[in-house]
Amino acid sequence: MTVSLFEKLGGEAAVNAAVDIFYRKVLADDRIARFFEGVDMDAQASKQKAFLTMAFGGPNNYSGKDMRDGHAHLVKDGLNDSHFDAVVENLGATLKELGVSDDLIGEVAATAETTRNDVLGK
Repeated sequence: MTVSLFEKLGGEAAVNAAVDIFYRKVLADDRIARFFEGVDMDAQASKQKAFLTMAFGGPNNYSGKDMRDGHAHLVKDGLNDSHFDAVVENLGATLKELGVSDDLIGEVAATAETTRNDVLGK
């Protein structure tokens, strides 16, 4: 039986902890914090937890917009590859802080990379 990335990372508790730390890092990052001004961060974190759980092969309870529609307004506001890279960097730093192995961080980064074109409206 193949173990999902979701299970390898530690399941729901690990994803929840990672999202909370991740958004603290993102909101403190001058490169990308402006994209979250006026955003209900509790709702955002909740959507992100459901999305990452699904993206990492866990239960699919994600009911938000697809990546292209969900980020289109940000693309109009200047969202680009450098911002996407900053988000992936913050995600990697979060996982490192939680003691996740470099191999798994690589898997997470590769999974994130599959969303780049949709997030950036390419």
